[in-house]
Amino acid sequence: MRPDLTEHDIREIVRKTVYQTLGVPSSKKESPPNTKIDSSDSITTSEEHVQRTIAIGTDHGGVDLKALLKQDLISLGYRVIDCGTHSKDSVDYPDIALEVAKLVAAGEAWRGVIIDGAGIGSCMAANKVPGVRAAMCYDYATAVNSREHNNANVLTLGAGLLDSKLAQRILKTWLGTEFGGGRHARRVDKIDAIEQKYSSNGK
Repeated sequence: MRPDLTEHDIREIVRKTVYQTLGVPSSKKESPPNTKIDSSDSITTSEEHVQRTIAIGTDHGGVDLKALLKQDLISLGYRVIDCGTHSKDSVDYPDIALEVAKLVAAGEAWRGVIIDGAGIGSCMAANKVPGVRAAMCYDYATAVNSREHNNANVLTLGAGLLDSKLAQRILKTWLGTEFGGGRHARRVDKIDAIEQKYSSNGK
């Protein structure tokens, strides 16, 4: 070991090595284009970095709801990656859904939240990304079921179908519900097997 290395230097080397090994982006790297990162506190380890990171995005129909839910996430202590859109100018929901889904699939976000008018199209688009299990939820029961039974890692919401209070309750419930495992794990494994069979990599 070089004698001129300080304790700080050693910690930096270890931190960078851990980030590279786990595939988690360093806090000093630039964020993906068109994204904004907000946080209520600092993340101190790579594991916390991922587990406390939520990617969120919306088309023009859910800008107001996204702003509300983003503040809820920050108040709960999550680091939020905002994938847009940031105005009510018309955009295509598949583009936003893809950005959120890619972050979840790559392990750069623990969970993803996507909003559009009905929540259906974004759910379809996100589920095309290998590793993503997106669920459109519209009440308390579907929020619980999608997590407990299906281990959903992306939530889609319809801004035109839900009032803000219900959307907030769904999000909080979805984030707080653990996967049930057991027989549900066997079934989720079968979902993943279907994906692998029909993905381009599985041909």
